[in-house]
Amino acid sequence: MEDFEEKESAEASSHSLNLNNASGFGEVYEIVKETVKRSLGKYRVGMMLYLDDLPFQVGAYHPIGTNSIVMNRALLHIVESTTTSRQLVNAFIYNILLHEYLHALGYTQEPTVRPLVYQISVNSFGEDHPASRLAKMGPWSLLRGLPLDEVEAPKRVMEIVKDFERSNQSYIS
Repeated sequence: MEDFEEKESAEASSHSLNLNNASGFGEVYEIVKETVKRSLGKYRVGMMLYLDDLPFQVGAYHPIGTNSIVMNRALLHIVESTTTSRQLVNAFIYNILLHEYLHALGYTQEPTVRPLVYQISVNSFGEDHPASRLAKMGPWSLLRGLPLDEVEAPKRVMEIVKDFERSNQSYIS
């Protein structure tokens, strides 16, 4: 995981500092929306985030036609338990939410979405930021070498994340 930790510099962008210090899903999601709006000129409000225990191969999903993102709670807990770096956890969450947010904006094809996640991350944070490196290598690169086959994640009730969406603007722009 040390490979992903950014060496803090005086020139770090305000987005980088915001992402590095964000506390909670809502703050990371606000950065997702801001970076997409600046990079693509698009945004959407009214989204809801749910946490559910999904197979480890699935980081999250956006059911097309809904205002929902469902994130893999078990996978997130594994990432959180294998690093003490808030910056790295936030970069992981940013990548997952950015990917699904792009689906919610109508980018449905994976071959389109993955490069967009990388492009937006680099434009927003620079190539050396953990969010950009995760976008390039894939969020699962954090989990290399971990015995995920041996982890038993109990199935719990899906939960909604309160105060995820903070905007009261028009639906899609």
